[in-house]
Amino acid sequence: MTSSPTPPPPSRAPGSRRALRRLRARGRDEAHRTASPLELFFDLCFVVAVAQAGIGLVHSVAEGHAGQGILDYAMVFFALWWAWMNFTWFASAYDNDDVLYRVVTLVQIAGVLVLAAGVSRAFEDHEYLVVWLGYAIMRVAMAAQWLRAARASEGPERTTALRYAGGVLACQVGWLGLLFLPEGARPWWFLVMALLEMCVPPFAERGYSTSWHPRHIAERYGLFTIIVLGETIAAATIAVKSGIDENDALGELLPVAAGGLLVTFAAWWIYFVVPIHGHLRTNRQAFLWGYGHYLVFASAAAIGAGLEVAVEQTVGKAHISTLAASAAVTLPTALYLLTVWALHSRHFKRGITQQLVLPTTALLVICCTFLGHWAVFAAGVVCALSVTAGETLATRPAARESGPATRTG
Repeated sequence: MTSSPTPPPPSRAPGSRRALRRLRARGRDEAHRTASPLELFFDLCFVVAVAQAGIGLVHSVAEGHAGQGILDYAMVFFALWWAWMNFTWFASAYDNDDVLYRVVTLVQIAGVLVLAAGVSRAFEDHEYLVVWLGYAIMRVAMAAQWLRAARASEGPERTTALRYAGGVLACQVGWLGLLFLPEGARPWWFLVMALLEMCVPPFAERGYSTSWHPRHIAERYGLFTIIVLGETIAAATIAVKSGIDENDALGELLPVAAGGLLVTFAAWWIYFVVPIHGHLRTNRQAFLWGYGHYLVFASAAAIGAGLEVAVEQTVGKAHISTLAASAAVTLPTALYLLTVWALHSRHFKRGITQQLVLPTTALLVICCTFLGHWAVFAAGVVCALSVTAGETLATRPAARESGPATRTG
């Protein structure tokens, strides 16, 4: 892995309308680089699969099988996140928007929809054939993109592209273990394969760094965070509506709805309060940041599932305790706060007081678990107060710095 970017050839506008173009690296210093309509469409289709994973988690937790449900959720969500992340970083470096690039990307979208169709069977029957097939479609298409990039390059860049293609295809063969190994061995095989998958990028980029664009990458991750949080709000809204329509339980559900809304609003605010693209300068920083988003995305989506569980428990549809239902919201919320702090906020905080805001908030959110039917509402209030405290502490240094200038002016 190299820590210094390799200067790519001069950037080309992807809007030129030749049907086929060489898949050459784009410039890391391109101005006004933003997400393309195809990338936004790609994200939207992925959220379909994320929603299916959330539904599976809700059913497992509501039926009292939280441990197995969390394990299934972690496995399915890894497949979604990893395929999304690989496409995102490749597109940041090589997107030329020609016809073939678009077609291969649409094939990847078809793959995620196939995977989504198999999520329910993965949760209910631990049958992974359809999930594996959908993942295989995405990954073979991704390997084809890397082979195309290798054909258009030479030297270390070509070697990197070939390493990526070979690593992707080799790992895909390894995932066959989920189809043939005994059920008890599958979680351990998943762990081995997940680690091997995450070793491919550092191995492939030894000696040559692909020309991913820091602002573009930060925007892409931010957009996916928004979409996941939006899915959380949608899932919670549907659950509350169902509870009101079927059980006329507006009074009982109002604290859950208000608390969930505050948690989601705070989650958005905390994530986007810092300009993280300035921190993404080397491959080491970018890999740690990008890999850490598995927990950010998974916990954000799990908050929505937890809110659904809390609603079902409130109206008597979930066969679990109030404590377990509260934990379904507070634990993923605390995990989200801690991972966003570790990946984002701590790089921009000054002083121990600012650094402790989010870890302290996560601890207080966990404590809210024991407040019975008011747990979700209390967690929402704590998150809102955390945002207020963070903003107040952030403005104090600026006020002190501008104070003398104002007085002398």
